[in-house]
Amino acid sequence: MNWYCIHTKPLKETLSQRYLGETLGLETYFPKLRETKRIRRVRREVTSPLFPRYLFCRFDAADSYRAVRYAPDVLGVVSFGGTPTIVGDDLVEELRRWAGESLDVVTIRPGLQPGDHVEIVAGPMRGLQAVILHGMRDSERVAVLLTALNFSARAIIDRSQLERTA
Repeated sequence: MNWYCIHTKPLKETLSQRYLGETLGLETYFPKLRETKRIRRVRREVTSPLFPRYLFCRFDAADSYRAVRYAPDVLGVVSFGGTPTIVGDDLVEELRRWAGESLDVVTIRPGLQPGDHVEIVAGPMRGLQAVILHGMRDSERVAVLLTALNFSARAIIDRSQLERTA
């Protein structure tokens, strides 16, 4: 049994996943992405497919290929040179680890913008409050303005050590 990537009709990933899982009894994986977007000037959390029009399915190609290929709302099994392409178990497991236990939903934190108030949550300056000044060329770092005891100092900190405050 190997993992394969299934190409579906637009917006039919969930229906295909349900059919493959419930009707055919196959193991499926359909990772989703949760991110904060601005919709009509209102911030909302939106969940959408991580790979639109694609999902993963584990099956034995010799036994179930035709049932999967001709399932409702399925356009085909991703192939190379006419042969279905096997997706490595390690790739699917890595996606599952990345998504966590939250129903296969990957959450993307919104980026930090200049002027955002943050708290340093790791490192030697843990617990201090700061304001984002600007991003650096290295996308993992930002310049922040620390204010403590009536003294302001500029510091460059890794984004992973910061958490947005209200």
